[in-house]
Amino acid sequence: MKKIILFIWEIVKISIIALIIVVPIRAFVFQPFFVSGASMEPNFHDYDYLIVDEISYRLGDPHQGDVVIFYNPKDLSKRLIKRVVALPGETIKITEGQVLIKSDEDEEFSILDESEYLSPDLKTAGHLETTLGDNQYFCLGDNRNVSLDSRSFGPVDRDLIIGRSVFRLWPLTVFAGK
Repeated sequence: MKKIILFIWEIVKISIIALIIVVPIRAFVFQPFFVSGASMEPNFHDYDYLIVDEISYRLGDPHQGDVVIFYNPKDLSKRLIKRVVALPGETIKITEGQVLIKSDEDEEFSILDESEYLSPDLKTAGHLETTLGDNQYFCLGDNRNVSLDSRSFGPVDRDLIIGRSVFRLWPLTVFAGK
């Protein structure tokens, strides 16, 4: 009987230690995210299971090209995954299928280089020009033809950004750090 009680006590201790370690990490550092929809194809697919780093953006700000998870500005109960294409203070212009960016110190627009993660044949639909405020980011889906993004709901405020995609856990065949 004493062995059973010691065994149960060991299981309880291990469970408590695991909770003490896992709960804070899950609550403040990393969290899971399931991709829903085709807006980030070909880089992320429906039902991909991602790990989101929440701590990096508590210590710094998003960069152009980062894949971020944020609360939908039009429905805060939903989370979206998109790519940051323009940063605070920049002016973004979408015209003739191209995304153009101009920062405060630039006099002219330059074409956004997205060749690292998108096909050069990709055209971005829409016509707009907007200058971002101090804490605003312009986010677009990689699959521009089907993406609900900043072209629809406007810039994303910094306080709505949860974190960035660190790596993909599922499916195992495409486990990668994106």
